[in-house]
Amino acid sequence: MAIITYREALNQALSEEIEHDENVVLMGEEVAQFKGSYKVSEGMLEKYGPDRIIDTPISEAAFSGLAVGAAMMGMRPVVEFMFWSFCYVAFDQIFNNAASIRYMSGGLINIPIVFRGPANGGTNVGATHSHTPENFAANTPGLKVICPSTPADAKGMLKSAIRDNDPVCVMENTILYNMKDEVSEDSDLLIPLGKAKVVHEGSDLSIIAHGKSVHTSLEVAKILEEKHKVSVEVLDLRSIRPLDVEAILKTVKKTNRVLLVEENKPFCGVDSQIAFMIQDQAFDYLDAPIKRVSAIDVPQAYSKALESAQIPDQKRVLAKAMELI
Repeated sequence: MAIITYREALNQALSEEIEHDENVVLMGEEVAQFKGSYKVSEGMLEKYGPDRIIDTPISEAAFSGLAVGAAMMGMRPVVEFMFWSFCYVAFDQIFNNAASIRYMSGGLINIPIVFRGPANGGTNVGATHSHTPENFAANTPGLKVICPSTPADAKGMLKSAIRDNDPVCVMENTILYNMKDEVSEDSDLLIPLGKAKVVHEGSDLSIIAHGKSVHTSLEVAKILEEKHKVSVEVLDLRSIRPLDVEAILKTVKKTNRVLLVEENKPFCGVDSQIAFMIQDQAFDYLDAPIKRVSAIDVPQAYSKALESAQIPDQKRVLAKAMELI
C-alpha cells in the first residue's frame, strides 16, 4: 500500500493498463505535451510516446468520433475531457453511436472505450464548465457510469472500466484530485463496476451519496454521532449504472430512514430514480419520507459565494438529516 493522491491513482491506472494491453491509448486536449489539464497524464508521453499518448485538436466531436471508430476496430481508447461539460459537443458520438453500436450490430461489435474527466461544480468556472451529467449518461442504455470518490476507487474502477467491453463514462471531481489515501500498488487491482460500498456503518439513518457528496455525508455522520448520538450509515454508490440496487435496499431496510445526497440537479436527477426504487421495493421498511439534498436547480453560478450555496454542503445536509431524525 502507498499513500497517493486521487490524481496519482488515475495516472497509475492509465499507466498500468497501457503496459497491460497494447491496444490501450490515451487521447484528448493537452494530455501529452502539457501532461493533461490537471496533470493526470504527467510523465506518460515521455514513457509511452506519442502513439499511445495523443494530443488532439480542440474538437470533442472529432476526437470522440475517432475514438469510437478505433474501439470498433479493436483498440481500447481512453478519452479525456477537459470538462465533462464539453461532452455535449460530442453528444452524437457518445450517446447515440458509442452507446448503440453493440446493440445494433447484434453483439458483433464491442465498443471498449472510456470517456473520463471532471464532472463537477464548485471551482468557480461558470455554468458552461460545471455540469454533472451522470444522469444524462445513465439515462442512455449501453453506457456505464461510475463516480469514484477515493483514490483507491479511482484506480481500481478506472482499470476495470478500461478492460470493460462497453463504453464507460468516468465522472471525476477536480476538488478530489489532491485528496490522499492508501492505494494498493498491485497492478492487478480491479474494483468491479456496479458495486456500492458502505463507508460508515450505522443503524438510525442511511445517507446514500456518490462522488464528493460522500465526503460531505461522512462529515455530517460524524457530527450526528458526536453531538446527537445518532448512528448514521453512509453508502457510497460508486457506480451509477449499473446501480447496486441490492446494497441500497439493504441499508434502507437496516435503518428505516434515508437521505439522498448528490451534486446533480434535482429534476430528473440520479436520486429521483433511487427514490422511486426505494419506495417501490422497500416502502414498508420506511419510518419516514425519503429526503433529498441536491444542487439548487439553476445554472451554476460563477460567483464563489453563490456557487458554494448551490452545491450541497455540510450545513444543508445536516439540516435535512435532522428533519428525518
